[in-house]
Amino acid sequence: MVYVLGWMAVVALLALWSLFAYGLNAVSVWATSNAANFENAVPNAEKLVPAWLAPWVPAEFADGFIALKASLMAIIESLQGLVPALGDGLTVAIWVVWGIGAALVVALGAMAHFLIAKWHQRFSGVKARAA
Repeated sequence: MVYVLGWMAVVALLALWSLFAYGLNAVSVWATSNAANFENAVPNAEKLVPAWLAPWVPAEFADGFIALKASLMAIIESLQGLVPALGDGLTVAIWVVWGIGAALVVALGAMAHFLIAKWHQRFSGVKARAA
């Protein structure tokens, strides 16, 4: 029974690891396919601070945000040609890391199986000698 619980824990960990990798892959594919629309995703300084809040927000905040947006957009525009290759490479990297992690989880399960067997053998031997 302890073996079954150990392997059920391994299967649960493997399922969570797979779900995490699948979600990360989905987010990376979505981000790389919508990279051209990133300019519309970053709000302007006027949209950042509502009109009712503007009197309490320093002007330096809005100016700093505009400068940050300009520098980020320059970097993003220079990298837009690399996005399809980056997306494919990122997908491969995610699933390679998933494979390594899955192998480690299965190895952890095998090690737990071995330790449970040794523990069971040790304590069943003590009971047999005492009887």
